[in-house]
Amino acid sequence: MQLSVEKGIYLISLGCPKNQVDSEVLLGDLLQRGWGLVSSPEEADAVVINTCAFLEEAVKEAVETILEMAQRKSPHATLAVLGCLPQRYGKRLLEEMPEVDIWLGSGEFMRLPQLLEEGKKGIWAGEPTYLYDHRSPRVLFNNPHMAYVKIAEGCDHPCTFCLIPKLRGRYRSRWPSSVEEEVRRLGEMEVREVVLVAQDTTSYGRDLGIKEGLEGLLRRLIEVEGVRWIRFLYTYPHPKNFPPSLLELVAGEEKIVPYLDLPIQHVSDRVLRRMGRRTSGREIRGLIETLKEKWPQIHLRGTVMVGFPGEEEEEFKELLSFIEEAEFTHLGAFRYSPEEGTRSYPWKAPSVEVASERYQRVMELQQRISYKRNRGLLGRRVQVLVERKEGRRWVGRTPFQAPEIDGVTYLSGKGMRGGEIVEAEVVEAGPYDLEARVIPS
Repeated sequence: MQLSVEKGIYLISLGCPKNQVDSEVLLGDLLQRGWGLVSSPEEADAVVINTCAFLEEAVKEAVETILEMAQRKSPHATLAVLGCLPQRYGKRLLEEMPEVDIWLGSGEFMRLPQLLEEGKKGIWAGEPTYLYDHRSPRVLFNNPHMAYVKIAEGCDHPCTFCLIPKLRGRYRSRWPSSVEEEVRRLGEMEVREVVLVAQDTTSYGRDLGIKEGLEGLLRRLIEVEGVRWIRFLYTYPHPKNFPPSLLELVAGEEKIVPYLDLPIQHVSDRVLRRMGRRTSGREIRGLIETLKEKWPQIHLRGTVMVGFPGEEEEEFKELLSFIEEAEFTHLGAFRYSPEEGTRSYPWKAPSVEVASERYQRVMELQQRISYKRNRGLLGRRVQVLVERKEGRRWVGRTPFQAPEIDGVTYLSGKGMRGGEIVEAEVVEAGPYDLEARVIPS
């Protein structure tokens, strides 16, 4: 028997994959309670926006989205704003944005279904402690063949530029059995790639007293049937986080994609100390050398920040030299954003013009590196997870292309379908995307 849908929900999820997981879990609960998705805010009985507020640009996007939805929704509809924006600004928002009916912080979003049923309004943004588990209903967004799995929430690192500990709370891991059960269910749903996410996946399990937590979790997950690829993002680039036994596992297990995300931020010791990073340039260089030696097929993705307070031209040139040496397959860069509430907020930073010029130099250098690396793939055979069709062409990703942040692979050939992994020959390559011809099986 099907429930008749009496209430319509319109949901917008902003920000990172971790936010997306929260939105998917919330939507699963709402659908179980008789709500149904609608295609526009004008149709909705409730418009819900899950926000990011990590950086000034994210705050601006969230505010613009709220104001737009307030204009477009029907007068009787409830407008609810969740996540990091209310967690960051709290009760200030009640006066500044009276258009919003319900504000829920990053640890309170699962209150929403009950609040909607009771017709309550206000703000709830206490200390974040919530952590979903395998019992939480969940509806996947966008891609039915890939799913993010949040293995932990919060952060304990003391980075001077970062608000995450305040926005998401202390680091807290899910139990391995819970993660394994969720991944098992995803495999039964024909999800082919599972992407493990947390603020720091390499710290997984330490708060539970589990030694070698990430390694032990990976050993459990590679036994799950149906899932073909396992990827873990957001590692902390310190050698102690990559013991020999972990490297031996990832290098020898075909289910674990040869890809690693390293948010190094910088390589100058002086800048790293001011950032509050618990690593040094020497340790970062040594780690990358070890990774390439022990995991020869690895593709590295790095993240760096330019324009941080105290970064002089000398430190920036050191960073450029390092990027050239490391030859990341992918690299993201950010301009430093002074955020109120962080230790670095009052510190004097290079001008916006200087930071923008340094950002441009980093990205131009990385574009050349990525182009060179991708051109080296011409004629080689790669595996591709087929995901969707755009016009007459199928689009997929190789193991070294993470969803949403890296490039894609455009496929030519016949007989493909979404969710299968095919072998293909690379026939064209740009700095970001590849073109490949499927090899008939």
